Parts: sequence; structure tokens; C-alpha cells
Amino acid sequence: MPYNHGISILENPTSIEQPVETLSAVQVVFGTAPVNLVADSTSKVDKPILLRSLEEAKQHFGYSNDFKKFTLCEAMFVNFEVLKVSPLVFVNVLDPKVHKKNVPDSSITITNKTGVINKEGIILDSLVVKDSTGVTTYVKNTDYIAGFNDDGKVVISILSIIPDINSVKVDFDHLDPALVTSSEIIGGYDATDNSYSGLELTKTIFPTLNVVPNILLAPGFSHMPEVAAVLVAKSYKINGCFNATNVLDLSGKTKEEALTFKEDNHFVDKSSIPCWPRAKIGKKVLNYSTVVASAYARRNADDDGISYRSASNMKVPISCMVNEEGKEVFLDQVEANVLNAKGVVTAINMRGWRIWGNNTAMFDADLPIIADPKDRFIPVRRMFDWWGNSFIQNFFDSLDGPISYRLIESIVDSENIRSNGFQASGVIAGAKIEFRTIDNPINNILSGKIQFIQKVGFFTPAEEIVNVLEFDPTILEASLTGGE
Repeated sequence: MPYNHGISILENPTSIEQPVETLSAVQVVFGTAPVNLVADSTSKVDKPILLRSLEEAKQHFGYSNDFKKFTLCEAMFVNFEVLKVSPLVFVNVLDPKVHKKNVPDSSITITNKTGVINKEGIILDSLVVKDSTGVTTYVKNTDYIAGFNDDGKVVISILSIIPDINSVKVDFDHLDPALVTSSEIIGGYDATDNSYSGLELTKTIFPTLNVVPNILLAPGFSHMPEVAAVLVAKSYKINGCFNATNVLDLSGKTKEEALTFKEDNHFVDKSSIPCWPRAKIGKKVLNYSTVVASAYARRNADDDGISYRSASNMKVPISCMVNEEGKEVFLDQVEANVLNAKGVVTAINMRGWRIWGNNTAMFDADLPIIADPKDRFIPVRRMFDWWGNSFIQNFFDSLDGPISYRLIESIVDSENIRSNGFQASGVIAGAKIEFRTIDNPINNILSGKIQFIQKVGFFTPAEEIVNVLEFDPTILEASLTGGE
């Protein structure tokens, strides 16, 4: 070791904040990705993949800043880069064998033996490079090499075996996300080879990845009524037992158009969180469903994985809100409340942009029917789902054991101890589980069935706080008279 006398400086690399994890708000995102950038791209079609970082996501799906074409990249950006939450499950439905177009005989300028094809989504194996006349076909890795740059564009490097040239002609296939329709997002089951696709893959996630799907979304597609309807259907009884939330987008250039769209297309289910308009971060335009879903996941992560708090009034680092035409939308609290009153989540700028809205899609303030709090309020609805999903996982090992007082007491005692802990920490108002004889006649027990009843008290959000101000002349009089 050298002898040192003096002052020296060492530098550490910049620490990058890693996403926080929560398994109680696992988002399952269906959409399109630039899989042409990764090896074995066809294996990334209709296959749920659990991801915990942007680096992982890029390795499996590639990455592009063109969120309109590649919707999964939007979710990567918002979750891993902006709100920093994980894990997520991504399902890409864009098939490079199907959703592609051919571009023949394009002329590319060569400078210093290098040229760039200024287009994303090129399927590298389809690339054919010819001389400027289109007569001579060059041989890959002999006459030239080709690969992707950091922007996802193909760079062609001419090798020294070929004399100096000014241009080449190229022929290639490229991904065309516009060919992806609602049918691919919805997917289905193929009995001929026992395969699943699209939203039908929701049922495969827990058995294969060992995580419960908690939030379902398909940014860029969920405004389609047929997609929204299937997202709702897939949110109930996943694998016969689990329930989830779905986050949707509404179409419309104005809030009036968005509310009409919601009503006409029956976005009214208690499992749904409809969102309007879109959000903008810098120059990036985002489907608002992506931001809201990520906000709920982040809130869960900050609350030790418990879904008891609403994401409403949570600050999010967005620049502004825009409609589907990209025009900036101004919403003050009064206008935002018009959307909230119809079960739509939006955003307001109140010393920073905030998620705004506590109501599920089923709520309508103008209806005379009083909404059940467990179905109206998003945090209460999500607590019911979280509580039920947790109960199933906690006591699944008790299934098929002998029906005995020991089994019954273990479930009752465990749940009441857990409930008391949550109550003591201020997460819930209270909960109690009972095994009642009236609910368990001997015929049911002989048939192998036992039933518990659990009363739960989850906190509703403080949606309105009122301070009544009243002028008191006696206070003024006392001040002026010195209290005499």
C-alpha cells in the first residue's frame, strides 16, 4: 500500500432510488411492447412476466418512448421511473409474426460507412441490404453488420471489404402496433393446444408466478367498451377465489363528453376506477389509468401493503392534464367534483397536481339510491378485496383438514388477533369473526362445509371537511374595551 500524506478525494457512483415493493397491489398490465429489440421475441407474446425494475423490463420487452405505439413502456416509465413501485406483471400481445408491415427499397444515406434507418420497430432478421441500384444484395456479417442504437433505430455499418459508398437500399419488416385490436387484448382460450391469450391469462398468474393479481389495466385499450367489459369480468373470482380492481380510461375531449361516454358504455361496475383526462409528464402524454393504478400501488407500498388509504389527494409529479387531442385541460376543484360525483377519478392542481376522487364507477350522486359504502368508496372496496384475498391465502392450508373445534378455534383466534393488531395500529376501526351454530347445521358439517361470519369496520375517506365560521361581536367588543 502506498504511503499517503495529504488530502485526497474519492467518488461513489450516484445512488439511484430503487422501486419499493408491495405484493398487495400487484398491477397486471396488458398491452404492446417493442419486442423486436430483444432476443427470442416470439416467446414474449401472451406470456405474463413478473418484473421488478426497468432494467428487467428492458431485457424482456425492450423500451421505447413512443408510448402511443408501445403501451407497456408507459407503465414501465410511470412505475419504475416516476412513482418507483414494483413488482408488476406485463403481458405483451403484439406478435412480431403477425402485427408487422413490410417497407421495400428504402434509400439510406451512408456517411463514413455508417447509416441509420430512422424508424422504430424494425425486425432485424428481416433486414435486407442492397447496393444503391438495388441489384446487389449484401451479406450480413461479411459486407455489413447491423444492430440497434439506444433509440431503437437500426444502425448499418459497412465493412471494409466494400469500397466507399454513399447510399444503400434496404428492405425490412417492422412492428405495426396499429394492427393490434381489442380482440388481441381480450384474448381467449384455445382448447386445441390448451393455451391462453390476452386478458384470459389473468387466471394463470397466481398459479405460475405466485402473486395475486390486484389491479388490472390495459392503457391505450381500456377505453374500448368491449375491453373494459372483459376487464371487469376478469376482476371477479380469479382462480375461483380472488378479487381485483380494474382501472379504466374514458374517451372524450371535454368532461361532458367523458361523462356521456361513461354512461352510454355502462362503465358502472364497483370494481372499476374510470379515469379522465390524460396526464402529461414533460413531453410524455400518458393514459391517466396508468398514473392512478401506480399511485394506488405506491400508496399500498407506503402503508406496509395494506389498502386502507385512498390515493385521492396524493401528489403526483405530472406537468398538466390534456385531452385525447393533446389540448391542455383546466379543472378546478368545482369542475373536478362534477366528475367525482359520477364516479370518475381526475386530477387537480392544488399546490401541486393531485389524484382527485374516491368513488368507484358505480357511484352516481344524482341517483336517489344510497350507495353501499363498501361498493362506493375505492379504499373500502379495495380493503374488502384485500381482506378477502388475505384470508384465502392465510388459511388455505386448513382446507381438507378434519372439522374439529381445534380447526375452528385456530381460525377464529388467528383472525381476531390479526384484527386487533390492525385496529390498534389505526388501520381499521375494528373486526371480529365468529363461528355460529345457526350458520352451521349438522347437514352442512356432514357435507364438509363450515361457515364463519366476520364483521369488519373499514375507515371511509374524509371526503368533506367543513368548518363553520361565525362572527362573534362579543369577541370584538371585549377586544376594544380591554375586557372590562
